[in-house]
Amino acid sequence: MARILIVGCGCRGQQLARELKAQGHTVRGTTRTKAHYTDIEAAGAEPVLADPNRVATLIPAFAGVTITTILLGSATGAQDHLRALHTTRLEMLLQRSIDTTIHGVVYEATGTIDAELLDNGARLVETKCNHDGIPHRILRPNEQTWLTEAKRAIESLLAS
Repeated sequence: MARILIVGCGCRGQQLARELKAQGHTVRGTTRTKAHYTDIEAAGAEPVLADPNRVATLIPAFAGVTITTILLGSATGAQDHLRALHTTRLEMLLQRSIDTTIHGVVYEATGTIDAELLDNGARLVETKCNHDGIPHRILRPNEQTWLTEAKRAIESLLAS
């Protein structure tokens, strides 16, 4: 089984962590505050204190990870922080994952934030991953199919 990193292990991330853990995977989930450790642990994931707006805090979480799942489609914060999260910070995260054990990226391109930001993030993931030869999947599900599509994306990357 694989080790999967969920960047943004909020409600959706914890739901996904439960499913992946039930399938036998090892799951690591990031949070910006230690207050969420208990919830992440209850979902069966190893909590990691990391902020995607501070990419260097994510680097230790990459250790031994096969798939990185970026679930920031419903991130909160100031508009300039959200813009950076889905542009410059996302590009830096992808760049830093090149010389690691990461063999695939899943990016959530739906959520509650501006659809244009998510579309730009999806294009960035596709461009950067294609350039660097990193298999990837872009999630654009609706609320009813989200979990099924996220699991399917991860399994397809593991099979490739």
